[in-house]
Amino acid sequence: MKNIYMIGVGLIGGSLAIDIKKNNPEVVIHGISRKQTTLDEALSLNLIDKKATLDDIENADLVIISIPVDATVKLLPSILDKVSDSGLVVDAGSTKVAICKAVENHPKRRNFLATHPIAGTEFSGPSAALEGLFKGKTNIICEVEKTTFKLQEKALKLFSDIGMRIRYMNPEAHDKHIAYMSHLSHISSFMLGKTVIEKEKNERDIFDMAGSGFESTVRLAKSSPAMWTPIFKQNKSNIIETLESYIANLSHFKDLIEQDNFKAIYNEMENTNYIKDILKGIS
Repeated sequence: MKNIYMIGVGLIGGSLAIDIKKNNPEVVIHGISRKQTTLDEALSLNLIDKKATLDDIENADLVIISIPVDATVKLLPSILDKVSDSGLVVDAGSTKVAICKAVENHPKRRNFLATHPIAGTEFSGPSAALEGLFKGKTNIICEVEKTTFKLQEKALKLFSDIGMRIRYMNPEAHDKHIAYMSHLSHISSFMLGKTVIEKEKNERDIFDMAGSGFESTVRLAKSSPAMWTPIFKQNKSNIIETLESYIANLSHFKDLIEQDNFKAIYNEMENTNYIKDILKGIS
């Protein structure tokens, strides 16, 4: 793959560009964005080699889409229209059902690989891009059987070369599981931040009294609403299910406190400590 086109050069696209270029210095990375200022910044940070437009995609060996998922759904069919028969398009969206459905009957469906590299931070934009962001992280691949074997093989090697583990899943299972493992934690963080802002009117008090526990729990509340609102919309039914379970647990915990049943609270927390064994080794 010589010519790679990055549609979106923020945290995910920019970090992919860094690692791909490190392993393949001969590759030319072209950046595409609605905002020229974003491309100028990406150029200045050496995330991309050249600016490009959607009309240039016919020259692409690989197109990587890392923009909000609602924009991906709208744009993906026209990107497949433009890509050559030997080109591959992959996306990095945090939802997969709507994206896969958008191109399920496209004549070039075989040129698309649905992926979700599970990595990131709370920051966005080209300056948020990090070398090694994906090392040791999982990349979920959906509907791999619908992608031409030679093209999927090239993409999977590229992901493996930057240190990613590969796991296969159907889009429906992906969206259900990711609602619990990612989307719920973002909602929890946003709502914790909202609760504290509403109750603690003095910003200095928040700053002075915020310990590492609060800081780590509310970290995701710094994430981009422009990215996360479309995710919540596309995964609405799964998110509602996860919220119902979460709210039920919160209500139960509140009931135990009201009842002074601190033995039960201790047991709840002790049982939940098992999560540290499940997540052992994850940085």
